[in-house]
Amino acid sequence: MNKINYQKELDKVIEKNLAENKIPSLLLHVCCAPCSSYCLEYLSQYFSITVYYYNPNISLKEEYGYRLSEEKRLVSLMNFKNPVTIVEGRYNPREFFDVVKGLENEPEGGRRCEQCFRLRLESAAQIAAEKGFDYFTTTLTISPLKNADMLNSIGAQMVEKYGINWLYSDFKKREGYKRSIVLSKQYDLYRQNYCGCVFSKPKE
Repeated sequence: MNKINYQKELDKVIEKNLAENKIPSLLLHVCCAPCSSYCLEYLSQYFSITVYYYNPNISLKEEYGYRLSEEKRLVSLMNFKNPVTIVEGRYNPREFFDVVKGLENEPEGGRRCEQCFRLRLESAAQIAAEKGFDYFTTTLTISPLKNADMLNSIGAQMVEKYGINWLYSDFKKREGYKRSIVLSKQYDLYRQNYCGCVFSKPKE
């Protein structure tokens, strides 16, 4: 079985829309400002973007609020070719704890993370379908610690369930992750040392 080149799949979508002179709408699920920096710089050239900040996995309210404020600050400071707006999803950590119940001791990147990804991507798919977006995707594939195959597989499942187009991606390709580090320094962004959930937080 041949491995899918997610960047090439994204290139095909961009090339098709450019040929048709289209600027499609994209609901972009965002986990944090540093990860979104490169994704926004790149995707805003080709899409009209609504940032969807939905991260109930961030268990501490103060941490959640600070990451959200950094995302809003980044969007306000960056210059975009096409419009970028931001929408905050509901914040209820119980949603996360419910879906990972029994998986608390799973290793990072395992079944607990898969359930967390599914929770957030399904919410994004629902919003994208309800609001009539052309595509939806997530910034999560930019992280070297996140499984792009797993994320894109979940996205494809949401296509079947909600009838909305998933934008395949692996944003760490083409030096995307390195570029996010440069942009984080440029905009003085808060770079956290864990994904957000209490299970991934480093022991003090």
